[in-house]
Amino acid sequence: MNSPVDKLLKQVIYLEKSNATAIYIQAAQQIINAIQRGYLTEGTWLPGTRVFSQLFNINRNTVVAIYDELASQGWVEIIPNKGTCILVPEQKTAAIKATSQRIDQVHTYSTTTGFPFQPSFNLASTSEQNQNKYSISDGQPDLRLHPTHQFSKWYSASMKRKSLIPKWNQAVLSSYSAFEIQLCNYLNATRGFHIKSHNLMSTRSTEMSLYIVSQVLLQPNDIVLVGHLSNYAANMIFQQAGAIIKTIPIDDDGIDVDYIRKHFIKYSIRCMYVCAHRHYPTTRTLSAERRLQLMQLAKDYQFAIIEDDYDYDFQFDGSAMLPMASSDAHGIIIYLGKLGQSLFPSFQTGFVIAPENLISEAKNYLKILDRQGDLIQEQMLSELIYEGEIHRLIKKNIIIYKQRRDFLCECLSKNFKAHLIWEKPSGGLALWIRFDPKISLIKLAEHAYKNDLFLPKTILYQDKNTCSIRFGFGDLNEEEIEVIVKKLRMAYDLVLNG
Repeated sequence: MNSPVDKLLKQVIYLEKSNATAIYIQAAQQIINAIQRGYLTEGTWLPGTRVFSQLFNINRNTVVAIYDELASQGWVEIIPNKGTCILVPEQKTAAIKATSQRIDQVHTYSTTTGFPFQPSFNLASTSEQNQNKYSISDGQPDLRLHPTHQFSKWYSASMKRKSLIPKWNQAVLSSYSAFEIQLCNYLNATRGFHIKSHNLMSTRSTEMSLYIVSQVLLQPNDIVLVGHLSNYAANMIFQQAGAIIKTIPIDDDGIDVDYIRKHFIKYSIRCMYVCAHRHYPTTRTLSAERRLQLMQLAKDYQFAIIEDDYDYDFQFDGSAMLPMASSDAHGIIIYLGKLGQSLFPSFQTGFVIAPENLISEAKNYLKILDRQGDLIQEQMLSELIYEGEIHRLIKKNIIIYKQRRDFLCECLSKNFKAHLIWEKPSGGLALWIRFDPKISLIKLAEHAYKNDLFLPKTILYQDKNTCSIRFGFGDLNEEEIEVIVKKLRMAYDLVLNG
C-alpha cells in the first residue's frame, strides 16, 4: 500500500513531458510549492528514488536530479543509506516592523522617495500607451523578416566557443577584439573608410553612442546646431548635457550652410548634429556641395560635426552616398551608425568612428556604463560579417522593403490623390508626407485612434510652416499598409468635415 506521502505527491505533482521546462525542474518546483504551502512538513521523508520513478513513470536518474536540485536550494537533506528528508530553509532576513505604521502597511514598498530630487524634464519618456491593432512607426525594421531558426543556431554556436571564457575572466582588455577588427573591415568595405580598431568604439545603440559623445564633447551652455526639424531623441540628449540648441533652416539640398556662416562667428559653435545621408525626419539627402561647404566651415570655425547615419544599409535605388566622415582629413567629424538592423533588435549594435584621442576618452565613459559588453553577441556578429551573412540578410530584406515603399506610394496616390505631397526616397524605411491644405494633426490622430489606428506624437510635425508626418513602412506588410492608408483617409475626411 502506498504511504500517505506517496499519495500526497501524486496529488501535488503533475508532469508535462511536452513542456519546454525540464521534468526534474517541474517536479522540484512543485515539491517546493507543496513545502511552502505546508503540505509537506519539515522532517517528512520523501520516497526512495526507485519508488518515486515508479510513481510518476520517469527515469530513476531524473529522480536523482530532482532530489539534487532540492538539496542545492536547501529544501531537503540527502542522508546516505537512509533517504531524503525535507528541511525548511532558515529565513535569512527578518522583516523589520515599523512602529509608526499599521501592521498591514509594514511590508508594502513606498511609491515615492522620502527625500527630494529633481526629475529630468529633458529625458521625459516619449512613449505612449497603445492598444490599437494598427499603428505607424517612424521607420522600424520588420521583426517578422528575421530568420529565427538560423539565429538560434548562430547564438548557440557562439555560446559554445571556448575562447569566450578567457574573455569573460579578463580584467583588462589588452588588445582589440576580433569583433572590432571585423567591424572595421566591414565599414571600410561598405562606407569607404580607412580606419583601424583604435578609431572605433562599439556600443549597445546609437542613442548610447550619442550620449557618450555628448558627455565627452559638451559643457553647459555650449551651442549645438541641429536642423529646423531634427531627431527628438538627439535633442533630448544634448539638452540633458546642458547644451543650448539652435535650429538651422533646411531646404531641398539639406542644411542651409550659408545661414550658419551669416549668423554665427568663429569659436561660438561647439558642434553640429546632421543626418547627411537621409535627414531625420524629412529624408532629404545633404547635397555634395553642401557637404563640402559644411566641412570647410567646421574646419574654419573649429566645431565638431556629429554625423548620424542611422539607416545607411537601407538603400534601394542607385548607390548610397558615402559618409562625410569617409573624406574627413582634419578630424572634425564624429560618425555614428548602426549594424545589424536586419537582425533581431537585441543583436543590433551601435558604433562611433572618430580620431583616436576622442575614442580613447569615450571608452572611459563606456567602461562605466557597459564595462564588458555582450561577448556572445560580438562573437556572433564577427562571424556573420566574416562569412558574409550580414550582406546576404541586408540584400534579401532590401528587396522586400523596396516593394513596401512602392506599394505605400501607390496606396497614397489611390486614396489621397492631390491632398498629400511626398517624394519617393531612394532608401530608408519611412516617407515624409505633407498635407495640403494644412489640417490639425492632433485631430487626425484622435479620429484615427477611434478607428483602431495609432499615430504616435513623435511622428507628427506641425507648426506655422509645417504639417507633415513621418510614415514608417518598414514594419508593415502590404495588407497592413493598405488597411492603414484607408483608415488614415477616413480620419482625414473626418478632420475636413470637422
